[in-house]
Amino acid sequence: MKFTCEKSNLQEAISIVQKAVTGRSPMPILEGIFIEAINNELRLIGSDIDLSIETKINANIIESGRIVVDSKIFGEIIRKLPNDEIAIETTENNSIIITCQNSIFNLIHLNADEFPSLPNIDDDMMFVIPQSTLKNMIRGTSFAIAQDETRPILTGILFEINDKMLNMVALDGYRLAIRNEYIDTENSISAVIPGKTLNEVAKVLEDTNEIANITFTTNHILFNLGVTKIISRLLEGEFIKYSSIIPQEFNLKVTVNKQKLQNGIERASLMAKEGNANLIKLDIEDESMVITSNSQLGKVREEVAINLQGTTLQIAFNSKYLLDVLKIMDEEEVVMEFSSSVSPCVVKNKEKNNCKYLVLPVRLAK
Repeated sequence: MKFTCEKSNLQEAISIVQKAVTGRSPMPILEGIFIEAINNELRLIGSDIDLSIETKINANIIESGRIVVDSKIFGEIIRKLPNDEIAIETTENNSIIITCQNSIFNLIHLNADEFPSLPNIDDDMMFVIPQSTLKNMIRGTSFAIAQDETRPILTGILFEINDKMLNMVALDGYRLAIRNEYIDTENSISAVIPGKTLNEVAKVLEDTNEIANITFTTNHILFNLGVTKIISRLLEGEFIKYSSIIPQEFNLKVTVNKQKLQNGIERASLMAKEGNANLIKLDIEDESMVITSNSQLGKVREEVAINLQGTTLQIAFNSKYLLDVLKIMDEEEVVMEFSSSVSPCVVKNKEKNNCKYLVLPVRLAK
């Protein structure tokens, strides 16, 4: 194998496929990056079996071939080389020579035949969605994925298409996040994608209207993003019937400026960090919401103007859970619906009906 290519292109391709190389696989070959040189193109793959990422770059292929090189050391070498053309060729003794300007590295490579092939995915169940839309939907739900492995299904995001509507849902027992967007398809699907996969997909997605092609099989999902493909195993099991958790009625409704509320909660939570679960209290009155927190460090009182429909209420929350929701909402005003001091609060946009968030309150000792 022998080829030349631009350092910047190779470095970017390595950083994309490295996202799938965890170093935790029982197969040592998966600590490497698979590289195939053919038809003036370089194909790179990183994998940990559950998640595989493939990308391609243009290169001047002098002699075709395929190898596997250690992901960490190869990535470091390429990153530290000058910004110029790099030449790579295989030599005797299972090694490659990497040359760039005055730098010459000799690096051992592994046998590419031992690298597991990617799952075969045909295009029966294919959906298209703009990359920016998908990126926003992942951002709007992934914070609510369970970090605890005791219920593996909750470490994923439900991807559900019905009646031309795509719903993405995540919940961790303390909050629930739902994002929905129109999607032009007659197909319907319900699958749970690992949160880790979607967080890596979001890093590769562009903020453009370019299309992401999504294909499902029984056990896998493929994201085809032009030159980059991401293939992931799906999570097995039944996702929680989330619609039954969402309150259908409420006693009071608060409309509030999102940024002012976020700023007030952020300042109040400075006092809440002292080992008491980031606890803040909300006193909802006619025209204002008073946010308080006290700890051994001291106390704080913030007041935010609101528009209230309904009765007054005192309720407490873990401030982190409210802030996670507010930070990813993009409208100027948000609506909060409450039923009682022990029932979940529903947060949604005032204008656009494309998201719904549920946050459980903290019970206060009387």
